[in-house]
Amino acid sequence: MTRFFVDSWDPAYGASFEASAAGPAAPSSAQVDADAELPAVDWRAIGPRPGVRAPDVVLLVDGVRRIDASVWTAEEDGTSFPGLAASYAAGVVRCDLERGAAHLAGARVGRGLFTASPSAGEVVAGNVRYPVHRVSGTGELAKLPAAVQGPLTALEVEVSDAARTDDDLLVVDGPLRNRRQLPRTLGYIKTQHSQYLDARLTAVVTGLAPGHRSPVFRLGTAWGGWSWYLRLPVAAGAPWAGIVRIECSADLEITEAVRLADLSLVTLPRFASSPYKDPRAPQNLVPIAGLERLLRSRLGDARLLHRALTAAARTNR
Repeated sequence: MTRFFVDSWDPAYGASFEASAAGPAAPSSAQVDADAELPAVDWRAIGPRPGVRAPDVVLLVDGVRRIDASVWTAEEDGTSFPGLAASYAAGVVRCDLERGAAHLAGARVGRGLFTASPSAGEVVAGNVRYPVHRVSGTGELAKLPAAVQGPLTALEVEVSDAARTDDDLLVVDGPLRNRRQLPRTLGYIKTQHSQYLDARLTAVVTGLAPGHRSPVFRLGTAWGGWSWYLRLPVAAGAPWAGIVRIECSADLEITEAVRLADLSLVTLPRFASSPYKDPRAPQNLVPIAGLERLLRSRLGDARLLHRALTAAARTNR
């Protein structure tokens, strides 16, 4: 019988490694420079280097979003445009590793009506306002959820900027995207949708022991940058169990990227979650999980907001 593994993640959250329609671990078309830190022929697992210590302060930032209602506009010329009334929130947890303490350093909530309608205006639903975020193009309904990401990312930058200190390390839950200008910042990707490396280098990644990382490589994607894989503390399991991909700005020199990679290795594993507490363990870091719960609670009651939006639509006819 072929060997198989059970992913430690709760199936409700998908899988820690997402297979594509082209087959499990379908290769990405992105150009990869695997010779950045080590020549590809010499790739091997890298453990913690002597003398590297975690920073005194680590900031972990995350954002959540929710669609409160789908809407349609009625234009004067008889046409109609779809729209989404969405709520989103961003926050940052400050972890003082020297004191062994963590607290919420900032959180903000935003809302918006996302539509391509040229005539749409701000929607007032009870005491909640949804400012218009005009999207380009025809504004197909299927593409509107992605439009929420821009304002959410901007909110994440705002809350993290307000909490930063001179020697901290900022960890963003998800790809860096347009946050690559932030200093001492890592993007933390816990679900692997694409396989960027060839089979031989992938074997190095899936063979990583907990607390070890791959060499740094460079991705030539639209949001390209330095990247590496790291395996968090995890019991033996599927080949990709406990593996996350970390990235930093492409504007950095390779020596600085390697320094951040070494720093991530002595910092991130201490935040790994446990299976009995989190269905996405160990990748869903403990401070991030707590922050997500708090941010969702600050979005407000979804049913009440939907009811208020429905009432606002009736009075607007």
